[in-house]
Amino acid sequence: MKQVQVCIVGGGCVGLTLALGLAKANISVVVLDAAPTQASPSDDYGLRVSALSIASQTLLKQLNVWPHIIAERACAYTHMDVRDADSFGKIAFNNEQLELDHLGHIVENDIIRFALIKELEQQSNATLMFNTEYQQIHQSESDVFINLKTGEPIIAKLLVAADGANSAIRKQFNMALSFKDYDHHALVATVKTKESHANTARQVFLPTGPLAFLPLSDEHTHSIVWSTSPNHCDELLAMDDTTFNKAVMAAIDGQCGLCEVQSKRVAFPLKMRYAQQWVNGKVVLMGDAAHTIHPLAGLGMNLGLKDAAYLIELLSQDAKEFASTRTLRDYERTRKLDAQKHIAMMQGLKELFEGANPVKKLIRGVGLSLVDNLGPIKHLFAKEAIGK
Repeated sequence: MKQVQVCIVGGGCVGLTLALGLAKANISVVVLDAAPTQASPSDDYGLRVSALSIASQTLLKQLNVWPHIIAERACAYTHMDVRDADSFGKIAFNNEQLELDHLGHIVENDIIRFALIKELEQQSNATLMFNTEYQQIHQSESDVFINLKTGEPIIAKLLVAADGANSAIRKQFNMALSFKDYDHHALVATVKTKESHANTARQVFLPTGPLAFLPLSDEHTHSIVWSTSPNHCDELLAMDDTTFNKAVMAAIDGQCGLCEVQSKRVAFPLKMRYAQQWVNGKVVLMGDAAHTIHPLAGLGMNLGLKDAAYLIELLSQDAKEFASTRTLRDYERTRKLDAQKHIAMMQGLKELFEGANPVKKLIRGVGLSLVDNLGPIKHLFAKEAIGK
């Protein structure tokens, strides 16, 4: 039998960040994940990447993970270019305008996860259990009992569900969920362009949805995220490479010259999920188990890391009663409010930039142009975009 203060189910980036923060605060923790541990990153770029905000980078630096990430592969971006393909609207800003070294970093998720595992392996009060499944979870007023399929029991003072968008723990404890299908699929791939990306994160709003070009460590290579209708996504997946290259270059309006896809193309449906209840006794939700959001602003990973950072802060300060009801309610209230705000913001942006309605086109064009030309408003917009 293993006794710990916190058991985390889910060994993705968010769950591992929480585990590391807690371990460094002298809180004993075990991480359970049915998947294998993260292999060393290959020479090929991973298809799932994140635009890490400055706040997320700060957290990873505090946990001594950032040096591992930089040693592997990351790309600092210093410029952002956002435009509407169907109107005259455009906004662009750079790090110098905000008096920053950079606006953020584009990092492959596999590299973040690998770096977190390397640092966690150095923590004596952290146990990583990959290739491990649980069979049953029960809780009393003060403890959570986790029975593994191997027969080994774990007793924890707190169970954190970081087990993804289709969280089995959320379902088991009947934690209500609000749900909306965005009617978009996201196609991800790696492309190489003739011209350098110039450390610029680009996004074009097309009538069918946004296309993001995210710079990678090679100056001619980008990770693309193309959010579009399911039918259009199927068409893009069915194209041969030559036709797909032309479609991508046309969609981005040739900003970086000729495009050449370097990877397979993978697509997944986009859905908004928002848990109405994040706490059930000594069970709490975080990351994708609590909320999923449209990727058009690259907020998903950053929101999850903010969940982890706040829970680390609260649990580290629990002097009298660990994981008290008051602490968990504070976490739920604060993080729900932030998630609600960003979900509403993304829904509004998606609806505004969707379709070819003439009124919407006018609003988009005038709105983006005003923001781009009004210093103080542009400054606020830029800070929100980079999570500053």
